[in-house]
Amino acid sequence: MDWSIQEVAKLAGTTSRTLRHYDEVGLLAPTRIASNGYRHYDETALVQLQRILLLRRLGLGLPQIADVLAHQASETGALATHLALLRQEQERLGRQIAAVSSTIDALKKGGRPMAEKMFDGFDHAQYKDEVTERWGADAYARGDAWWRGMSEDERAAWQEQTAQLAHQWRDAATRGIPTDSAEAQALAAQHVQWLAGIPGTPGAVKPYVIGLGDMYVADPRFAANYGGEAGAAFVRDALRVYADAHL
Repeated sequence: MDWSIQEVAKLAGTTSRTLRHYDEVGLLAPTRIASNGYRHYDETALVQLQRILLLRRLGLGLPQIADVLAHQASETGALATHLALLRQEQERLGRQIAAVSSTIDALKKGGRPMAEKMFDGFDHAQYKDEVTERWGADAYARGDAWWRGMSEDERAAWQEQTAQLAHQWRDAATRGIPTDSAEAQALAAQHVQWLAGIPGTPGAVKPYVIGLGDMYVADPRFAANYGGEAGAAFVRDALRVYADAHL
C-alpha cells in the first residue's frame, strides 16, 4: 500500500512542495512514480518522514537531519529517543493547559488568578525546585535572570547551539569513536565551554563536570538528548577524560 504525495502532505500536515524538496536534498525519495508523474510513498517512507519531522521539531537543520538518518540505523531506537522527548513536551504542555484552565476558572468566578501558578510549564521555571536542590537558590536565581533577560532571538540561538551540540554527541557516539580521541575531546571542550556560559552553574569545575556526566546517564530526560543511555554514557566518559586532563 502506498499514498500519493498529496495524501502524504495532508496526513503529515505539510506540503507537496516540502516533500519534493526533501527528495531533492536526499532526505526522502518517493517509493515510486506513477505513470501520471505523481510521487507515491509506502509505509517505510512514512516512518522516515515521521523521523524527519520530529528532528525538525527539535530544531535540527536539513543537513544535520541527513547526518542523523545516515548514522542511526535502528528506526526503533531513533523513534524511542523521539518518544522520550515528546513525552517531556507532553508533560510541559499538560502543565500549561492546567495553568491556563485555572486562570479561566478563576476569572469566570470573579476571583483572582494565583500568580505563582499562572506560568507553570511556560519556560524553564519547571526546573526551579530541582536546580535549587542540586546547586542552591542563588544558582537558580542567576540562571533565571539570565534566561529572562534574553531576547527571543537570543533564546532561539542558544537552543539551536544546544541542539547542535547534542547532535554532534549523538553522531560521535553512533560512530563509536574512542572517548579519548581528539574528536571526542574537542566535543568535551566545547561542552564544558557551553556549560561555563550558563550563569548559575559552577561551569568548568571538575566535580561538577563529572557529576553532570553521571546525571546524563542516570536521568532518562538527559539521556534522551544523546540518543539514550548508551549515548549518554559516551558523553559521560568523554567528559571524565577531559576533566581529568584539563580541570
